[in-house]
Amino acid sequence: MQKIYKYTFILATAAALVFQSCGKEYFDELSANPNQVNVPTLPALLATATSKAGLRTYDAGSVINPYVQYTANPTAGAASDIYETIDFTGTWDGMYFAMADINEMKKLAMAQGSSEYLGVANLLIAYHLIIVNNFWGAAPFSEAFNPSNFTPKYDTDQEIYATTVKLVDDAITELTKTTATVKLAAGSDLIHQGDRAKWLKTAYAIKARLLIKTSKTPTFNAAAVLTALGNSYTSNADDAGMATFQTRNNWATVSRNNASLTLGGWLSEQFIDHLNGTTYGLFDPRLPKITEATTVPNNATYPKWIGTVNGAGNRNNPPHNNTVKDENYISFLSPWTNDTAPILLVTYAELKFIEAEAAFATDKPRAYAAYLAGIRANMDKLQVATADRDAYVADPRVSVGATNLTLALIFKEKYVATYLNPEAWNDARRHNYGYKDFGMPLNAVLPTFIRRLDYPIGERSKNGTQVPAATVRTTRLWWDL
Repeated sequence: MQKIYKYTFILATAAALVFQSCGKEYFDELSANPNQVNVPTLPALLATATSKAGLRTYDAGSVINPYVQYTANPTAGAASDIYETIDFTGTWDGMYFAMADINEMKKLAMAQGSSEYLGVANLLIAYHLIIVNNFWGAAPFSEAFNPSNFTPKYDTDQEIYATTVKLVDDAITELTKTTATVKLAAGSDLIHQGDRAKWLKTAYAIKARLLIKTSKTPTFNAAAVLTALGNSYTSNADDAGMATFQTRNNWATVSRNNASLTLGGWLSEQFIDHLNGTTYGLFDPRLPKITEATTVPNNATYPKWIGTVNGAGNRNNPPHNNTVKDENYISFLSPWTNDTAPILLVTYAELKFIEAEAAFATDKPRAYAAYLAGIRANMDKLQVATADRDAYVADPRVSVGATNLTLALIFKEKYVATYLNPEAWNDARRHNYGYKDFGMPLNAVLPTFIRRLDYPIGERSKNGTQVPAATVRTTRLWWDL
């Protein structure tokens, strides 16, 4: 876990200097670098932290997308689709590199007495640690950033969860303060542009996410979830997203590569059928805002909206052989994944579905209102025409009335609202993969749905004495009862 860091600067697309850090696990020599900053400033560290929060969200989304069947590999039997073990050393390292950078910001914030920087640091450390906890369970943290310890112990999965809750609570405490002598630098904050109040709302949003994750445990407290939500987002304008890139949004790069026949980013049949009327008998107007219709020459009967079956690969309908857009994929024309779209960490729409779930058992009218508000918010984010949005919401299969609202309907709509976000895997596991017609991938190597990741090879090779014993990928994490 230990690293020495050097800070190099690049010119960001938004005309701000964005500092990115790079490092190697354990100690290594640093090459001479004229741009190296030996004592980085708080603004430089903030730019690094907020940039990486977005980029690591993309990384994590890339990991889970096949598991929740947003995407499917065009090659039959691909490891990502059929639950084979995959070495996610790069993802693991990226999370810890980010946390180490943010930890430097935390120390400097404490030294300079800045409650605003300290609050953001605590929140973003928690954000990355939550992803590690969601993917692997137990992980190093209490000893992770001690440069004299090359084999940090693993805190248990429940200890890590408790740590993330405390970090978020600490962030809320600091961000509630309004008297910071060192304010967030707006030009270096790539998420909320130095707006302390928005960061405070995001801290409460992450807390609500953490608390709803325990919905299947005996200690679940729905009232605490609703309290957190009451202090969080009130509209799409509050959403936390990072939109400063060296070239473009990472999902747009996937899409452009696909158009150039690199062939990544194909959308799963499960997700397409969820939207195109096949599964629910109702066409969802968000679909044309997510992907374009297929364009297959000389075949007027070919479906406009068709996904790739996980594990089966593309259909390779002769004579297409993937040289034309014969199945749907991530679009660089979508408001969600175009070149300048933000990589979204958490959204108002997601929070409305959390509210609907939390209120479901005790206040059906509130749950129903939140469910409908979540649909509208997500459609507005995707720039669906108002008339199309309202027609969809008014359909009796959507507007079922408070008494007929079900958790399945809430999860159905939230599945669309969290498209490409790593939080979707938590929902799938909490919902026991219970989306309608959601099946196991073709030729899966596991007998049931995947529930966790194997510890990365890189971590096992460097910290093998501390890595927990191998656990099968169908073993549930403590909150996934």
